[in-house]
Amino acid sequence: MSDGTGFWEEMTTPPPDTADVEGVELRRGSRVRLNPRSGGDVFDVALSGRLAVVETVEQDQDGTLQVAVTLLDDPGRDLGEARFPGHRFFFGLDEVEPIAGAVEPTATSRRVLVAGIGNVFLGDDGFGVAVAHRLAERPFPPGVHVADFGIRGMDLAFTLQEGYDAVILVDAAPRGEAPGTLSVIDASTDPGGEPVIESHGMDPVRVLAFARSLGGAIPPTLVVACEPSTVMTGASDEDIVGELSAPVEAAIPQAMALVESLVNDLLAQNRETKGGEPR
Repeated sequence: MSDGTGFWEEMTTPPPDTADVEGVELRRGSRVRLNPRSGGDVFDVALSGRLAVVETVEQDQDGTLQVAVTLLDDPGRDLGEARFPGHRFFFGLDEVEPIAGAVEPTATSRRVLVAGIGNVFLGDDGFGVAVAHRLAERPFPPGVHVADFGIRGMDLAFTLQEGYDAVILVDAAPRGEAPGTLSVIDASTDPGGEPVIESHGMDPVRVLAFARSLGGAIPPTLVVACEPSTVMTGASDEDIVGELSAPVEAAIPQAMALVESLVNDLLAQNRETKGGEPR
């Protein structure tokens, strides 16, 4: 009679980090479109066609793989990452479709992180999140990862330890310019002492300082900053505004083009450094 050792070994064996779908390697951070099987429940109907981000690859006791995902446009994505019901969903590999730009980088690809940050409930502070959501639907070369970090500063700090060659943060930052004005700031040169960028809910400079304290090297980091029309603190109910002001909303297409240009420049720098060959 079996002593059950094999069962417990299977239960304690960690699932794989990746799963292959249509020849594309999905892992944490990969973007997919949800295509639930027909005949599902009301959640399947509501989620059909939505864009989502893979959080983990899971494996049941029969060895069947599935992915746990959070919705790309869910303001409560951090709750999904904390495994709260209603913000985290499970789908079989035949129910997800890798979208353009979701191809994972090879070992020789230059890796660039584009991170939208901000609080979507504080008016113009949600600028970075709005830009990230729209960029997520654009095709990017392998190795370029677009993500909405919202106000999850610690999550961003740990992600900066994952070996990216360069980082572009997108945020609202008051710098005394006309509302909607875009600026590009080199955050890599700031030592992490006096903040040069202020952001409600997440201060990029402090996030970088915390990331440095973890001991890893911080990649070159640029901030695409937009001058807000209003700055809200969330201290009162009047500060809870889920819409961008007109000039900040109008700056989104220009910000998207600016981010894409910066990404192309970063990739071109890599090609020039390596004599036209990816490293």
